Amino acid sequence: MRKWAFWFAALVLLAGLQASLRGLIGAYNYQIVILVGINIILAASLNLINGITGQFSIGHAGFYAVGGYTSASLVYYGGTSIRAFTGFLPPIAQNAVLLLLGLFAAAVAAGLAGLAVGIPSLRLRGDYLAIVTLGFGEIIRVFILNIDAIGGSRGFSGIPQLSNFFWVYLVVLVTIVTIRNLIQSSYGRAFVSIRDDEIAAEAMGVDTTRFKVLSFVISSMFAGIAGGLFGHFTMYLHPNSFQFTTSFYIIIMIVVGGLGSIEGSILGAVLVTVSLEAFRGFGAFRLVNFAILLILIMIYRPQGLVGKRHGYS
Repeated sequence: MRKWAFWFAALVLLAGLQASLRGLIGAYNYQIVILVGINIILAASLNLINGITGQFSIGHAGFYAVGGYTSASLVYYGGTSIRAFTGFLPPIAQNAVLLLLGLFAAAVAAGLAGLAVGIPSLRLRGDYLAIVTLGFGEIIRVFILNIDAIGGSRGFSGIPQLSNFFWVYLVVLVTIVTIRNLIQSSYGRAFVSIRDDEIAAEAMGVDTTRFKVLSFVISSMFAGIAGGLFGHFTMYLHPNSFQFTTSFYIIIMIVVGGLGSIEGSILGAVLVTVSLEAFRGFGAFRLVNFAILLILIMIYRPQGLVGKRHGYS
């Protein structure tokens, strides 16, 4: 009963904020708020791999791209048929159905991509795994560049704007609650045991490859959903939005906030997203701020701002 009350209150609050937020803070600040929410989803999902399971993936932008382009393609090419099928519904409900179908397709496609990468590569560890995931992210970007049906190097334009504050932060809530419940379950204990000592986990009967692949797939699915929300908010997707630097930004978010900490993922996403916008006037030199920030974090707070040296939160 308490859970239902929480979700009802959250929905009412999000709906109320959606109705007035853009007018209160302006279009530019509203866009930053949306990007913060999308980055929280990305950071929390990557933390499941890097922080909870103890692997080192730097190809998260690839799954982000798969989800974004899959959702946009489904709605762009199939939207008319879906609207005809749901013609008895009011327009706002039709938009909701379209978005939910797009996000579902994004999650499935990104999850399958995560499975395709995870099965052969997660037998690797450390730097080798990082190189494989980085290569995958670049393969996806180059692949998209050569598909004319989704814009290729021109970018994919004309995507319906279905995403807004309500949907983004509803998914943020779902992501946080799902990952928190997952890491507190028996599966989460297996993830943490792999992170703490993979050899000992294997000796105790934990199927480490299976659980690493599962962690990878779940994380990829949430990254795909974030991509779908991003595409349906900006109404335009370009391969340059999913370069390897995007993966590094997400890694910076979880390192600054704290590996293995959900709260750290949230704080890191807020800090990095706002900092990128605040220092945009410095051009490429704004990246120097992150180098300085990371150095200071590693010296004075190696576990992150709200992370823990042991365990998880």
